[in-house]
Amino acid sequence: MFKYYGKYAPYLFLLPAGIVLLVFFFIPFFQTIGLSFMDYSSSIYNPDFVGLGNYVKLFQSPVFYKVLWNTFIYLFVAVPILAIFPLFLAVLINQKIRGVTLYKILIYLPVIVSIVVAAIAFKWLYADQGILNYIVTSLGFEPIGWLTDPKYALYSVIIVTIWKGIGYYMIIYLAALMSVPQELYEACDIDGANFLTKHLTVTIPHIMPTIALVTTISAISAMKVFAEIYVMTKGGPLNSSKTIVYYIYERAFENLDLGFASAMAVVLLIIVMTFSLINILCFERNKYQL
Repeated sequence: MFKYYGKYAPYLFLLPAGIVLLVFFFIPFFQTIGLSFMDYSSSIYNPDFVGLGNYVKLFQSPVFYKVLWNTFIYLFVAVPILAIFPLFLAVLINQKIRGVTLYKILIYLPVIVSIVVAAIAFKWLYADQGILNYIVTSLGFEPIGWLTDPKYALYSVIIVTIWKGIGYYMIIYLAALMSVPQELYEACDIDGANFLTKHLTVTIPHIMPTIALVTTISAISAMKVFAEIYVMTKGGPLNSSKTIVYYIYERAFENLDLGFASAMAVVLLIIVMTFSLINILCFERNKYQL
């Protein structure tokens, strides 16, 4: 019996994952595209077909360009740090040092903390009378509106995302470092290579696929950030910390403008896919050369 179904075995194993993808991704995806052609402003139960009207309104909206710019700031600030700093920590933790397990636990601890709990804790730290402003005023400076000043609000939220993700990406890099042959490090030591040269010439080339993975995952996460903004700033002040995912939530569930929100979701999907392809092709371009 198993021999008869042997050629179909790979498809049978893929079937459960395919069903999950169909139910939770492809069907909602095509439903979202359909919703983006509808106008729910007159009635949420009997929407009007407007074709590309929502997309036209979207690209004429100054708020959309503002939140899109905030999303790109989030991307270009958070992703380089989340791709480089955890690698630096992983290389250090991978050395033979005392108490390495304790260091791993302490660095990974923020990952297991709920993002809502972390956002509330940082909101308390960022408060006008919070610990950070107490330190700032103790040094003789004026208190800073970490979450109330448009100049600082977005970057204050980015810090939470970075703090939360460093340990996660460090563990991914640690797993990749285990695959690097130790003989290459020994050859570098014989040649007299220093610590930096050894890792630039051996470590990074060998774990480049992992760097591409971390960069892609962190980029997608940065463009889909929601919980930190919802808890800490609600997109304010003056839309200074509002990103595209939060704006989708606001238009869909607060304003009940499902068509406009769906159009933004489709645009976000295109942006995420574009950045993912760019990351993969930049880091693993040799793999895809014809």
